Amino acid sequence: MTRDRNLEIARLQKEIGNYIGLGPDSLVFNYEENGKRTKLFVITLNPRHNQSFLFHATEGVDKLDALGVMLDYVKTYKERTSSYTIQWSARGESGLQTSYFRAKNVLEALDKLFYDRDPNSITVFSVILNPMS
Repeated sequence: MTRDRNLEIARLQKEIGNYIGLGPDSLVFNYEENGKRTKLFVITLNPRHNQSFLFHATEGVDKLDALGVMLDYVKTYKERTSSYTIQWSARGESGLQTSYFRAKNVLEALDKLFYDRDPNSITVFSVILNPMS
């Protein structure tokens, strides 16, 4: 029996969401094909402040390979990254927002905050490395 690639993609996406702890309404899987490689961007959606942020990006030879690399990442990312709290505000809005990111360092946390948006659209007030639990 031949494997249905779309079913396998859906299964891997669901498994990744389960590891992250987010359902399909809170995750977007964006693929960019450039030559012989496929880049996967997993985006989280936050309905509280109506924003999206980069969770992580991986690369593979095709969608299935990129998803496999992402699945390997989500299985152990908490042991390999630190937790950051970023307080920010969108331009033109008065409320202060708080978002949480897992990243290797402060710059990667900020890259995830600013992913796919105009850097002038957000003002960052603080970035805090959270204590290890």
